Amino acid sequence: MAKAAVDTGALARKLIEDARSGVFSPVYLLMGEEPYYPDRVCQAIMDNALTETERDFNQTVFYGLDTDAATVASEARSYPMMAERRLVVLKEAQSMRSLEDLAVYCEEPMDSTILVILMHGASADKRRALYKNVSKHGVVLESPLLRDYEIDRWITAYYQERGLTIAPEAAQLLGEYAGTDLGRIAVETDKLLKNLPEGTVAITAEQIEKNVGISRQYSVFELTRELSARNAPKALKIAAYIGAAPKFAMPMAVSALYTHFYRILKYEALLMQNPHPSQADKAAVLAVNPYFFREYDLAVTRYPLRKCMQVIALLEEYDYKGKGGDVGAVTPAELLIELVSKILN
Repeated sequence: MAKAAVDTGALARKLIEDARSGVFSPVYLLMGEEPYYPDRVCQAIMDNALTETERDFNQTVFYGLDTDAATVASEARSYPMMAERRLVVLKEAQSMRSLEDLAVYCEEPMDSTILVILMHGASADKRRALYKNVSKHGVVLESPLLRDYEIDRWITAYYQERGLTIAPEAAQLLGEYAGTDLGRIAVETDKLLKNLPEGTVAITAEQIEKNVGISRQYSVFELTRELSARNAPKALKIAAYIGAAPKFAMPMAVSALYTHFYRILKYEALLMQNPHPSQADKAAVLAVNPYFFREYDLAVTRYPLRKCMQVIALLEEYDYKGKGGDVGAVTPAELLIELVSKILN
């Protein structure tokens, strides 16, 4: 999954750069569960394919619920008026019942038309003609959702792309706040930069706390840190605070804890094979910034293999409970405190 995410970003950046340079394909299929990259590529094409005066007669935007394949194809087959090309954009394409019928047009697309098919939260069937024809005669960009454990690395790379650096704790904090919503991370970064002194390039956890509005002291990643050290008073205090937050969601907390303890388990497996692993070996297994290696060195001493397996079993049980299974009148906050207590004891 991580490789797919990197490839998606690289392809999206290339397509955006091509659009800015005036290089276009006759048809684009932009799709996937994560809309950030498809939206960026679509907007880059719309910004650069035509001049402002050319758009009145040569740009048409359709929405899937309001049109059909025959109408879109007919517009795409029209010749441009006083311009080099036409631009036809189909947004929310996953809502158009006859979407697959566009395969006929995509088999022989017009050289003078750019057709953009933009799907949100969905992908075309790769076994069918639409996907195959666009792949042959145009460009397909598929943008999968990132996993929780990939988001910190993505944030670091995204900041580097923008000429910025971000501290590991700051990336983790922003990732906890925004989740895997890449668009939200981009928006929060824009807001952050507006509030920082001009020329700021190094982003710290303190700046994320102050400007994004999340407390590092009472965050899930701080909870995992205290659990790693088996610091019961602080872990329980953080759990109570997190659970009482208005937007608290038990499944998200359990997911973060599961990722953490699964890393501990994988690290223990590595240490059983090689008691003195290299930094590269650790990085391959843990998939975290080397800044956090020390925490995992401590965690494996606090949670030996059997104990770690018990914790993972607990997390699976509380994932079920957090989604409404057999909990009765227990609140999510009480459920989190109960889970943390059992992990510690």
